[in-house]
Order: sequence, then C-alpha cells, then structure tokens
Amino acid sequence: MDVKVHTFKARLVAKGYTQTHGVDYDETFSPVAMLKSIRILIAIAAFHDYEIWKMDVKTAFLNGKLTEDAFMTQPEGFVHPKHPNRVCKLQKSIYGLKKASRSWNLYFDEKIKEFGFVKSEDEPCVYVRTSGRTVVFLVLYVDDILLMGNNVPTLQSVKTWLGKCFSMKDMGDAANILGIKIYRDRSRRLIGLSQSTYIDKILKKFNMQDSEKGFLPMQHSMALSKSQCSSSAEELDRMSRIPYASVVGSIMYAMICTRPDVSYALSMTSRYQANPSEAHWIAVKNILKYLRRTKNMFLIYGGQEELCVKGYTDANFQTDRDDSCSQSGFVFLLNGGAITWRSSKQSTVADSTTEAEYIAVNEAAKEAMWMKKFIEDLGVVPTILDPIEILCDNEGTIILAKEPKSHKRTRHILRKFHYVRKVVEDRNIIISRVDSSRNLADPFTKPLPHTKHDAHTRSIGIRVVSDLA
Repeated sequence: MDVKVHTFKARLVAKGYTQTHGVDYDETFSPVAMLKSIRILIAIAAFHDYEIWKMDVKTAFLNGKLTEDAFMTQPEGFVHPKHPNRVCKLQKSIYGLKKASRSWNLYFDEKIKEFGFVKSEDEPCVYVRTSGRTVVFLVLYVDDILLMGNNVPTLQSVKTWLGKCFSMKDMGDAANILGIKIYRDRSRRLIGLSQSTYIDKILKKFNMQDSEKGFLPMQHSMALSKSQCSSSAEELDRMSRIPYASVVGSIMYAMICTRPDVSYALSMTSRYQANPSEAHWIAVKNILKYLRRTKNMFLIYGGQEELCVKGYTDANFQTDRDDSCSQSGFVFLLNGGAITWRSSKQSTVADSTTEAEYIAVNEAAKEAMWMKKFIEDLGVVPTILDPIEILCDNEGTIILAKEPKSHKRTRHILRKFHYVRKVVEDRNIIISRVDSSRNLADPFTKPLPHTKHDAHTRSIGIRVVSDLA
C-alpha cells in the first residue's frame, strides 16, 4: 500500500501452458467477490459499527485438491539422483496450473461451510453466519479475506478456525483491500475509501505527475467521434507510440473501485482504443489531470440515520455522434455513498427521450433487483424488504413503467426493456420523479459545468479529506 516492497517471494510453478483441456484439466473459472459487494458490506459496517478485520492466506493455491492426473518435471536442484528421468505426479494444486485458482476456491468453500457459513446465492464469494443477534460476514477475493461482524469473540473463533485449516497471516483491522485504503472514524461511524496511492502510481507511470490540475474529467463542450480518429500515416505512427489503451485501463480500475465521478468520461474515451487520435488522447489526459487534483478525495459512507438503498437514473438522448445511440447512467446510494454505478452507451437507437430514459430505467431496475436479493440475504438491512426507490427526471418514462398502455410512439420498444414493468408491478421497486437539477445520475450521462459536477460528486459520497479528519 505504501509502494514499498515488504516481502520478496520465489515460487516453483508448473508449466500450465502445456496442459491439454479435457486431459489434465477441465473447468478453470474461479469467482472473486465483486467490488460492489464489498462496498455494500462496508456501507453496512459503517452504519452498524461492525469490526472489519483482514486476513491473508499464505500460498493459497497450494491448498487446492486435484481431480485429474497432472505431472511435472523434477524441480531444478531437487532431481532424484537415482531416477533423474522420472517425473513428479502432483498430489495437490500448484501455482501455474490452469485450474489452480478454481481448485483453491472449491477447497475454501468446502472448509468454510464446515464452520457454519452459508454462501450467498447472488454473490459466490460472500459468506454469512448468523446466530441470534450475532452476525459475521466473510468476503473472499482470491487469497484476501475480509471479516466483518458485531461480536469480537465470534470473529476470533472464525480466525482460529481458518488458522487450523490454512496457513494464515492475520492483518488485524483492515487498512486496505485490493489497493484501496480504508480510513475509519468510528466515533462518527464514517468509513472512507481512497486510491490516492494508486492514482499517484499511474500518474507517475504515464509522466503526468507534474501536469496541470484539471477541474473536470471532461470539458462541458467536448465531443468525441470516429471522424477524429487517426487517418494519415504520420498520425497513425505517432499515436502507435502513445499508451492510450494502457492509460484507459489504468483509469478504469480507479473508476470501478472508488471513482464514479469519471465514469462518463471513461465511457466516452474507451470507445476509441482501436484507433485513437490526438483529440481522444487530450480527453484521456484531462481525466488524469482531474484525478491529480482530486486524488485525496474519499468515497465516504456514513452519517445517515437510516440504512436505505436509493437509486437515480438518467439518459442523454442520441449523444453518440457515430451511431446516434443514447447514453445511460445510474447510481445507487447506501448510507450516504455510492455503492454501484454505471455509465454506458445504449445498445439500440432510441427514437425519443422517453424511450432513452425508459431503457436506462430498465437497466437500473436489473441492478436494483440484484441488490435487493443480495442485501436481503444478509439479514441486517430491514428496509430492503420495502420497494427500492429509483428516481427519474422523465415523466413519460415513469408513466410508461407503471402503465402498460399501447401507444404508437412506444410499440417498437423491444420486449426485453419492459422488465421494469414487471418489477414495478410486483412492488420490488418504485419509480419516482426527481427534478433534473437534483438527479445524481446526471454526471453519468453528460459532461457538466464545474459547479454542478462538484455538487453531484459530493452528493454521491466523494468528499475531501477534512470530512474524515
């Protein structure tokens, strides 16, 4: 976390690239906890003042069980003197095998269930254990474990059990997870997430550490299109030496984890990775300049009197200059901070603002239903049993979601976009009106003026360091 090497490691690894599918391995997929699940649990932990502990599994992949026969050559320096030409048959998994991560995940799942944990149906790397009023959540991300709960002796018993099953490293109170720093003010029940160290790293990597500081991730008047893509041989050669895709990918990790405020700018710039131009590159550098100015901001959870999920959705009609598709955006908040968000180009061309907004609401409804099921299984947020409110600034969309009337302007809308009607009818969500000026999904669909962008950014939980001081 402090960009210093704490441990040097050397590992013997198998030549997994020589394995043959169906012969010495089959399935390779291994789930990891979704970042939105981690944010949801952190928001809940901030509200209830849960303990948050971190543990690390040493050489995790060596715990996995193999179900196929796998062989490897004898390690250099450890060749049997009497049988130098023999090979080793692996009894357990080893790093390098295609199935190593899956074998480890299956074995961990088996052992943690023995201790009474139940796996979430909607998030395969989140486990729950309850007994009366005592609750413990376990989050697994490959070999990183977060333990959250309201009873220290119970949490300690989980640690003891894990220590018996695996070689563990106890990290104490969680200070970071996946490169995200966790700051906490327990007296005010606030938790802040920051990627300042990561942002410094990417700024230095791409020689932007001394750049000007930007006020917006994307200028209010900026518009990008394929017509700006490189065309001349000279321009193509110059852009081939610019790490455009690498920068976009680096920013994307920050956006996915803690920086929803750059979602729209990243959605726009990521479309031109195949053939970027100088105009596209300037737009990407503007995002880095903005991150440099705001690198010390936190995504903060806390300060709410009630633990309640609320969503905002918006759309910008036919913003894409290449194919006239609209831009969808949504954000959901819990305990004062954003827990899940998205800014994306719609897959079909909308013929009206109402249709564009309706498509956006439909996408938000799908996300709301996933959250409703996931949070309900946790058993610590009673308000999740009520309909989740999604706020929209288009009256026609609200009417269309509530009343399945046939109209010549809406007959062509694809059936898949009517999912929202069913969940509204079943009272799982409710669609409500919000004024455009107070729609927190607005910055996910278009570039905004500085004052408005900052106001919305603060409203979704991204605030300055003094709020955690």
